[in-house]
Amino acid sequence: MAPAITLAAEAPKLSAANTGFMLICSALVMLMTPGLAFFYGGMVRVKSTLNMLMMSFISLGIVTILWVLYGFSMAFGTDSGSLIGWNSDWVGLGNIGLTELWPGYTIPVFVFLVFQLMFAIITPALISGALADRVKFSAWALFIALWATVVYFPVAHWVWGAGGWAFELGVIDFAGGTAVHINAGAAALGVILVIGKRVGFKKDPMRPHSLPLVMLGAGLLWFGWFGFNAGSWLGNDDGVGALMFVNTQVATAAAMLAWLIYEKIRHGAFTTLGAASGAVAGLVAITPAGGAVTPLGAIAVGAIAGVLCAMAVGLKYKFGYDDSLDVVGVHLVGGVVGSLLIGLFASGKGQSTVEGLFYGGGLTQFWKQCAGVFAVLAYSLVVSAVLAFILDKTMGMRVPEDDEIAGIDQAEHAETAYDFSGAGGGAARTAAAAAAVGGAESKKVDA
Repeated sequence: MAPAITLAAEAPKLSAANTGFMLICSALVMLMTPGLAFFYGGMVRVKSTLNMLMMSFISLGIVTILWVLYGFSMAFGTDSGSLIGWNSDWVGLGNIGLTELWPGYTIPVFVFLVFQLMFAIITPALISGALADRVKFSAWALFIALWATVVYFPVAHWVWGAGGWAFELGVIDFAGGTAVHINAGAAALGVILVIGKRVGFKKDPMRPHSLPLVMLGAGLLWFGWFGFNAGSWLGNDDGVGALMFVNTQVATAAAMLAWLIYEKIRHGAFTTLGAASGAVAGLVAITPAGGAVTPLGAIAVGAIAGVLCAMAVGLKYKFGYDDSLDVVGVHLVGGVVGSLLIGLFASGKGQSTVEGLFYGGGLTQFWKQCAGVFAVLAYSLVVSAVLAFILDKTMGMRVPEDDEIAGIDQAEHAETAYDFSGAGGGAARTAAAAAAVGGAESKKVDA
């Protein structure tokens, strides 16, 4: 009998369809950063609107350049000690072939790296919401560069890089519950503990100046999040990306409704800010879990996150830390909830065969999730606080108190978001007309 012939598995070939899909997903994730800027920009007072927009927008510039120079290499290069990656051929991206495929997939390396770049951009931008009204723009820009280098790039390697300790341990993070949301939320807490509260915190009204802007931002985030989540399966055609797309919608809807119900019971009203915040809480929570749970599980994840995040946003008043726009309450808490619930609701029928406690898998995966969650939380919290302390003691992190009271937009950017002095309708036009009539009457008297 002739010896059996073993055929080697056919190597992946470039897929134009998957490549196009992932480029679209990358563009959707990029749109999330301007969407975040609108979301945060509407939540602050008028005098801080432009600064809030710019604190998100500047990340598009800084992180993009760092990613090209060394960030991609640090996050996804050859593992070193399970803590960091490095590939000198990727420095500057000049030695990557145009049709070179990302290992094991049907998309070019360039497509994978630009998709991951958009994650790297929005993560430090998320931190900015906690620091509204009071941080020097130059200090913030330098903080982004330092934080991305010593926190985001290494943590991304831990979670998603081949050889990273969390990746090898089996911590499940489909699209960024630990690497993005817990990372950013813990960093926000670390920085605000260093720089302190806004002038007038818990004394002056600090209500959102434009709820329509908040709703626009939330809508753009919800839209872009489909690229963020479904795209993270990198175009594989086994249905997991489609499951993630469905679960993203389902969990977000459940969280929004749960937040509003809690809000009505607790405060007596269904607010637009609550609807927007609840939707974001659901998006955050399903990000790590959506590939591992069923749609019914996604409802549970979203509903639990909606209630717990709504409860968490009030903790800043109880404990006295000034998380301006609830980054800790929504992103840190939502990320923790979504990541840990994988250990309970993983069905074994999605991205892997891992089963959670409610599907007969015991607590093994739950403890793995705990390891990933609390390691990232502790690392980001401590390192971010140290970076903020160093910057505060050298160049100063905060604007002068007088500039904060008068308005950080004018002090830092020499601009204002809205020009009420020009010719226009409403009160401005009425005032101008009254002044003109008064002037005419005065001339008559003089004559």
